[in-house]
Amino acid sequence: MKVVIQRVSSASVVIDEVEKSAIGQGLLILLGVEDADGKNDIEWLCRKITNLRIFEDENGVMNRSILDIGGQFLVVSQFTLYASTKKGNRPSYIRAAKPPVAIPLYEQFVNHLGVTSQLEVKTGVFGADMKVHLINDGPVTIIIDTKNKQ
Repeated sequence: MKVVIQRVSSASVVIDEVEKSAIGQGLLILLGVEDADGKNDIEWLCRKITNLRIFEDENGVMNRSILDIGGQFLVVSQFTLYASTKKGNRPSYIRAAKPPVAIPLYEQFVNHLGVTSQLEVKTGVFGADMKVHLINDGPVTIIIDTKNKQ
């Protein structure tokens, strides 16, 4: 699994000009899934995200987690995180899991993130054409790939 995490003041997902989900202070998580991903990737990634200390404390130091601030999550499926641009100018998405594999893993990730954090997790709609609006706070953007745990 691969994620792009953005610390946000607010974020929302709009589908067909209708707001599907919105959060205040928290984390916007763009989630990419590949066929090799599984339960261990989900568990490790949810623990890592929940405990990331990327929110500022009273001294302006990134020393607080989303748990410490009582923030919110917005998770958006993002198969394009597995784009390969090695050949030509049109990206290949061969490494991205197809919907029969990706949808259950995406749903498991969302559910496990809620269980791990005990915080509300809002989502977009898997495979939909979404407009994602955000105010990146910092900006702070972090990329994590579960295949690079070491």
